[in-house]
Amino acid sequence: MDLTAFADEVAGTDPVTIAGMATRGGAVSGVRAVSAPSGIEWIEPDEMTLCCGAATPVDEIDATLAEHGQEIAVPPSGTIGGALAVGRSGIRRLGYGPVRDVLLQVRYVSAAGDVVTAGGPTVKNVTGFDLCRLLVGSRGTLGFLGEVILRTKPRPRSEQWFVTPDDPIDTAARLYRPASVLWDGSSTWVLLEGHGRDIATAAGVIGLQPAAGPPPLPDGGRWSVPPSSIRELTGTFVVEVGVGVVHHTEPAPRRHVDDAGRELHRRIKHNFDPQGRLNPGVDVLDGC
Repeated sequence: MDLTAFADEVAGTDPVTIAGMATRGGAVSGVRAVSAPSGIEWIEPDEMTLCCGAATPVDEIDATLAEHGQEIAVPPSGTIGGALAVGRSGIRRLGYGPVRDVLLQVRYVSAAGDVVTAGGPTVKNVTGFDLCRLLVGSRGTLGFLGEVILRTKPRPRSEQWFVTPDDPIDTAARLYRPASVLWDGSSTWVLLEGHGRDIATAAGVIGLQPAAGPPPLPDGGRWSVPPSSIRELTGTFVVEVGVGVVHHTEPAPRRHVDDAGRELHRRIKHNFDPQGRLNPGVDVLDGC
């Protein structure tokens, strides 16, 4: 995929922001906006990898991978670049792992307008500093994603949500690799994936009842708590058991980041973008 035109758009001395489908906040208002390339470049089902432009919609990737019995562990909305830039995993993180593990290689455009390659196209690729993981969750403040190579996974043959009044931690401990366990303070929801017969057997052993789907998630705030402390939660919430992510009706409590942590963040940002051109005003520590 030729990123020359995209790099030329980003280059300059003025502030610049990146625009996608605006499902995760969108471009910075009042700033010159650019768009990354879109489209699937190639797919290697046997290697379980896929290459595409960062502006490719996640649902387009999912539909293509479905033809090969595969999927990616990314929340199903917006563009793949937006999902990686924000770095928030979906409610299946317990079984699928964090979204940063999806990214094998990225070609991004720096603040200087250069195309930079990080990572490698295979699962076992490089040693040393993992720049891909630094870019995931950086919200476009270190570089604009242009092309990505993703790790895919087999698509489960069947899946089913269940619900139970039992304790969420005890329920999770009695199951083999559930894809998701959610708790709202009174009921526990479980997502099981695999062969239909195996799902039914596992659910029957501990008395799970089928459910139409997961509970609705409050959208007031997204908290992060130690997974062992979820029984201390109050108010209206749904917590991802074993992960520690809490979807709450209230904004997330402000977490303390010490001066050393903020200084490290400032130095990283300065090294990647000395003039503060990329997504100006976006603070990845906002809410901490």
